[in-house]
Amino acid sequence: MEALWRALSRLRLADRELADVLGEITRLADEHVPGAESTSITLLRGDTAVTAAHHGDMALAADEIQYERGYGPCMDAGRGGVVLRIDDMTTEQRWPDYAARVVGVGVRSSLSTPLPYQGSSIGALNTYSTRPAAFVSDASAEAAREVAEAVAIAVANADAHAQLGEQAHNMQRAMESRAVIEQAKGVLMAQRRVDAEAAFDLLREASQRYNRKLRDIAAGIVASTHQPPAG
Repeated sequence: MEALWRALSRLRLADRELADVLGEITRLADEHVPGAESTSITLLRGDTAVTAAHHGDMALAADEIQYERGYGPCMDAGRGGVVLRIDDMTTEQRWPDYAARVVGVGVRSSLSTPLPYQGSSIGALNTYSTRPAAFVSDASAEAAREVAEAVAIAVANADAHAQLGEQAHNMQRAMESRAVIEQAKGVLMAQRRVDAEAAFDLLREASQRYNRKLRDIAAGIVASTHQPPAG
């Protein structure tokens, strides 16, 4: 576990694409979760599940078999926020049709650990093995839990950056709108010889009359002052 903690502590989140971070985490899980031979991360958005990263084709194939059906250990772990372990696919009774198919891609046992996020779960870390009972030790469960928490932190970090980016974009748009409205007010003040408040009232009345956004009305007025004279 100490080696896993050190590896996760060195994980760089800033200025990286989420897919790259999650790809590195699946590799670390494959190396440090006892029993793991192939690993993936399932993210859930509403009813949609997607493999955000995987290490080894076996994990991806096993995930896809579940997505086709809309249920399975990794999806149910993510939805329910519970750890789900299968010790032997050949005798598994909870998901018998899934288990029968996944043996065909080499999986004999698996461990699905939910990804904790703001009091709920956003998916699961999935570890697979070609050997039965590969994840029965407490060490496997503890290591998978540590990795799952690292995934949740990475996703939270990416969400925060996305929200900040959207907020910055919205603020820029608001500033641009404010600027063009002020320009339009200046044009109306000069043309109609009114004060700033009256000029804004003219813009607002035009916006209501023509059912157009105030910014669009203002932009049209500003643009008209830049058109060359006819003739």
